[in-house]
Amino acid sequence: MKGEPFSWLNSSARGKFTPAHLQDKKQAKKGSDSVQAVWNWITIRLSEITLPKPIEFIDIVQILLIAYFVYHLIRWVQNTKAYTLLKGILVILAFFAIASIFQMQTFLYLLGALGGVALTALVIIFQPELRRAVEQLGEKTPLASITLPGSSEKEERFSDKTVNELVRASFEMGKVKTGALIVIERNITLEEFEKTGIEVDGILSSQLLINIFEHNTPLHDGAVIVRGDRIVSATCYLPLSDNMTLSKDLGTRHRAGVGVSEATDSFTIIVSEETGNVSYAMGGELTKGVTPTELREQLHLIQDLPHKQDGEDGKGKRWIRRRKKERAGES
Repeated sequence: MKGEPFSWLNSSARGKFTPAHLQDKKQAKKGSDSVQAVWNWITIRLSEITLPKPIEFIDIVQILLIAYFVYHLIRWVQNTKAYTLLKGILVILAFFAIASIFQMQTFLYLLGALGGVALTALVIIFQPELRRAVEQLGEKTPLASITLPGSSEKEERFSDKTVNELVRASFEMGKVKTGALIVIERNITLEEFEKTGIEVDGILSSQLLINIFEHNTPLHDGAVIVRGDRIVSATCYLPLSDNMTLSKDLGTRHRAGVGVSEATDSFTIIVSEETGNVSYAMGGELTKGVTPTELREQLHLIQDLPHKQDGEDGKGKRWIRRRKKERAGES
């Protein structure tokens, strides 16, 4: 009994009188075990993560190519009726995401069944726009300057005399409000549109142009195509532009002028029958209400480009934008 001073206490009583610091140790041990468990879980998850390999040159090339195609895709969509359709597609994708989250199996099945049919329908509906986009892509790549065997480079350019005749005819017709649509061929052939009209093959002069577009004459309806110093065809049909940013006040003549400049690298002069104003279209951009000096400057700018490169064509577009800003500042 002397060696066990607390032997008279039973085990349950000893538990009640355990010192407080022993209970703190037990709680600390439990907390340590919890922290260790969390750390082990984090370590396991981190070990499952595969770190990307170091960025290489080919990765940078891929990123630039993807950015290039996405940029031109967005620009193409914005300037066509596909922009409105894109909004509808985004709504459908939003419904698809919601259906996936809430496991709407019937809805997902219907979307999957209609997906292939819808894709085929889109290709058929937007065939002209897709074709135009591929053509424009070919024009803007370095391969555009390569001449294939058997093909001939177009070096035929209009003379200064033709420039003066074009300017004179355009503004003479503008004074009497005679509508006109004159398409000047550059590097991309206009034979596709030339075949829709009547062959003329005459030396270009202001009087001939005025006679062609005179009211009640057989050749006044449609466009005139100019190649070099000659009028090759009249009453030609041109594609209408689908550009949603064009003003609603513009008629068929202006939309046709912009449309052919989108499909080719041509330069189009448009004379309004309602206002008599002279405008021109190039690269899908319309410049309205120009003066004789501005039209002559632009014709001279494209006159001496026998082998057009992207930078040279961009020079013409920059000139158009600069003139637009100057006129906006004056007004």
